[in-house]
Amino acid sequence: MTTALITGIAGQDGIYLTRLLQQKGYRVVGSVHSPDQARRAALYIGDAELVQLDITDGASVDAVIGEVRPDEIYNLAAYSSVGASWQQAERVAETNGMAVLRLLESLVRYRDRHGSAPRFYQASSSEIFGLAKQQPQDEGTPHHPRSPYAAAKSFAHHLTVNYRESYGLFACNGILFNHESPLRPTTFVTRKITRAVAEIHLGRRSELTLGNLDVRRDWGAAQDYVRAMWLMLQQPAASDYIIASGKSVSLRDFVDVAFACVGIDDAWSYVRQDPAMMRPADVPQTWGDPSKAERELGWSHTMTFTNVIEQMVWVDVERLQSGVEESPAFLDPSPVRPS
Repeated sequence: MTTALITGIAGQDGIYLTRLLQQKGYRVVGSVHSPDQARRAALYIGDAELVQLDITDGASVDAVIGEVRPDEIYNLAAYSSVGASWQQAERVAETNGMAVLRLLESLVRYRDRHGSAPRFYQASSSEIFGLAKQQPQDEGTPHHPRSPYAAAKSFAHHLTVNYRESYGLFACNGILFNHESPLRPTTFVTRKITRAVAEIHLGRRSELTLGNLDVRRDWGAAQDYVRAMWLMLQQPAASDYIIASGKSVSLRDFVDVAFACVGIDDAWSYVRQDPAMMRPADVPQTWGDPSKAERELGWSHTMTFTNVIEQMVWVDVERLQSGVEESPAFLDPSPVRPS
């Protein structure tokens, strides 16, 4: 039985990845750092083993890897909100950057003790490209990060490449562009939109307030993107891959589609723009070229932009009507429509 260690198992990607690996017969061990995370993980993936881990503590990382003896490690533990990283810049740098250095150092020590190291996946991000002029972005696009989150992810990305090239570790960067699901926290603008649309649909609020509506993102589905993570660690040689839909759409498009899901055609009569919600610096557009992943991994996305939003909107409607915020039923990739 192949053993996988997933840091940050209680997050959106951790839950979907765990379910995928369990379907493939893996033993899955996941790290959490709070009781709330443990409860969420138990709800969605009850038969995974959980360990308490502070990813920034190198000694604890060594101990967990030594005890679990994983074949594969998926490092998904991170502060994931770009906007919030401006208020927690030092903590984000520590968790998203320095913690990855400690993980890689731990893998080198493990290899020296046991003769080989687990295969390692690092969750990189399209945010590393920032103001890159190249459109669409590919694996060779220079980094120009525009937030503390992006700068820390860029640091971790380069470390992963360096430890692969310098120590021969099987270490991959998955450069994932925006990917959503009903498990996305409401702190993200996508869930903020779908939650508000659900509330407006049910007559529980009258407007939605947003900041920069002109940003463009390459959006996909978390269910598709975790499959790419697994495929990267099954290859004969380690490499880095862009995982994206290959299309860039605006936040305005996202809003239009979300309201259309509940039959509202005049979305902009409900939307108000607040300049105070603008970030200190923003990325005008992300747009990924997944050609390498399609060619070498045999990967492709299965859910459309509209599919993803429809699923999120109707799950939020179900949440509001049932009073249940978390349920394994919400993981179903088909739209969940109220009866």
